[in-house]
Amino acid sequence: MSYLLVSPCRNESDYMRITLDSVVNQSIKPDLWVIVDDGSTDATPQILAEYAEKYSFIKVITRENRGHRSVGPGVIEAFYYGYEQVDVSQFDFICKFDLDLDLPPRYFEILIDRMKQNPRIGTCSGKAYFRDKKSGELISEKCGDEMSVGMTKFYRRSCFEEIGGFVRQVMWDGIDCHKCRQLGWIAVSWDEPDLKFIHLRPMGSSQKGIFTGRMRHGFGQYFMGTGLVYMTASSIFRMLHPPYFLGGAAMWWGYVKSMLTRQPRFADKPLVAFIRHYQWQCLVKGKAEATRQLNEQQTVVWQQSHG
Repeated sequence: MSYLLVSPCRNESDYMRITLDSVVNQSIKPDLWVIVDDGSTDATPQILAEYAEKYSFIKVITRENRGHRSVGPGVIEAFYYGYEQVDVSQFDFICKFDLDLDLPPRYFEILIDRMKQNPRIGTCSGKAYFRDKKSGELISEKCGDEMSVGMTKFYRRSCFEEIGGFVRQVMWDGIDCHKCRQLGWIAVSWDEPDLKFIHLRPMGSSQKGIFTGRMRHGFGQYFMGTGLVYMTASSIFRMLHPPYFLGGAAMWWGYVKSMLTRQPRFADKPLVAFIRHYQWQCLVKGKAEATRQLNEQQTVVWQQSHG
């Protein structure tokens, strides 16, 4: 079973040696790792060149410096810049993979085994943790079991192609999992010792800080079609986890501000309706039970397409 990693990066030298080492020490190494240097101005190019010379499966592609770091759609544009230069048909699995992670050594081996055991799993991941700067304690980023996390999106290639790949907009990493379920695939992540990884730059942070990152997430939820009631419940949940109150409040304000200013929304109306119905079921039944029931109901959809 072959797999491809594609990593967009820009000015990642503070983290990338840890990430590079954690990948080259995997029990099953990638067949090809395409790293797109999206105009770095720090030591990133030198570090990448060093590893590419040492490991033949690492290929570095340099993209023109656009003068700023772009999150959300910009990251996906950089991903596709590398992805489209590869004959992906030779790979069974593909992964959009960030360069600020520290993986356990059997991470990809376990994901591949799980997907071989269950052909309906279209995308999966482990769980992200970050280290508290004061206590050193590992803290969960509280990503739901019904999603594969955005910083390491591991996909069965056939599923990735069937859903049409990533939407080039903020919330691409949520829309893809909903599209998987709509087409009968399963999206999942597991919180297990051998699949826990350290996110060296916590989720929702940005070049302008946590508040900006969480507001951006709120806009992403609005763009995806999430309803106000569900968004409010989700924001309250986030307020109970670090950064306490501020993170959830910023998410909610990002959503409401987008609603008040009538920002554009996702144009796939059938998928938006599917997402909203699922979110209501999550509020009524709890996310775990709603997801279990939906995956069971969608079995027939998958079977009709895949025999």
